[in-house]
Amino acid sequence: MRKIITIDNKQEWSDYVRRALHYDFYHTWYYHSLDKSGLPILFVYEEDENFIAFPLLKRNIPGSDFFDFTSVYGYTGPISNMDFEFLDDDFMERFKTSFVGFLETGQNVTVFSRLHPFFNQERLMEKFSGVHANGKTVAIDLTTTIESQRAGYRKSVKEKIRRLRKRDYEVKISTDINDASIFSEIYTENMIRIGAKDHYLFNNAYFVALLSSDEFDSKLFLVYKDGIAISGAIVVCTNEIMQVHLLATKTTYLFESPAKLLTDEITVIGRQLGFKYFNLGGGVNFKEDNLFGWKMGFSNLCFEFNSWRYIANNDLYNSLLNERSLDPFSNIDFFPLYRSPIIAS
Repeated sequence: MRKIITIDNKQEWSDYVRRALHYDFYHTWYYHSLDKSGLPILFVYEEDENFIAFPLLKRNIPGSDFFDFTSVYGYTGPISNMDFEFLDDDFMERFKTSFVGFLETGQNVTVFSRLHPFFNQERLMEKFSGVHANGKTVAIDLTTTIESQRAGYRKSVKEKIRRLRKRDYEVKISTDINDASIFSEIYTENMIRIGAKDHYLFNNAYFVALLSSDEFDSKLFLVYKDGIAISGAIVVCTNEIMQVHLLATKTTYLFESPAKLLTDEITVIGRQLGFKYFNLGGGVNFKEDNLFGWKMGFSNLCFEFNSWRYIANNDLYNSLLNERSLDPFSNIDFFPLYRSPIIAS
């Protein structure tokens, strides 16, 4: 049986997420309700008590009567009440048939979804083709001792953390929702400094909403120097995983790199709360860049990060490329290509 759950049905959406064997906060109704870039839906394929559910954002393709699907910012992909590692092959094929049938019911051109590096969703999505290697994410194993973890830090990281402690930098978990405005100011300044695109800019209401959800546990960590908050992170905790969702430091304190101390302190709290992994994420656009190298200073434990890039209607896809004078064989790493900001002249 196939059903489409919209964002208007919080209870049903949340019920499927809670029943999933593995899920992250990126899959929840609440997180999708914060995204205004498209119409959130939860595609569900169900047989008796078993299901596969796939959260997506439906978007109109500008200048056309067509649609495509994408994922919210973060790691999503499908979820199920069963382990993807052991899903029955016939069940996966029937899911594929149902999902393709759903795409064919409208003028739907493509689907893009970032897959979760911890959940082995690739085994299901490879039934369609279109699984694309995007790079790696860095994680810290919280099941080891803190001494073993710190022994694995790069020498420069150890030294920087030692100096920060000596200079009385202090990390605190906020218990006041009004502190969201403090982080909002730090984050916005940071994003403007690096020239971030508009979709990476959030207003204060977004941070308040993120920290107020009853579907996942968001924690605001702030680093203080002389009583002033100079760095911070929103860390979201779901099941066995902690993740830095957003992190920023005031420009005037970047040279001190307080985020190193912040990262170390978060792992201390994570162990106390019983989490298994602290996922730091990857580099910018998941390249092995300076940011990726910064994260590798804490851990050499990496997980493969993949995306799913599926063309549901080749004729419509090619017509959209033709309208924009885009070469379908271009080596531009952007999907769908017709949404690429790089338009051929």
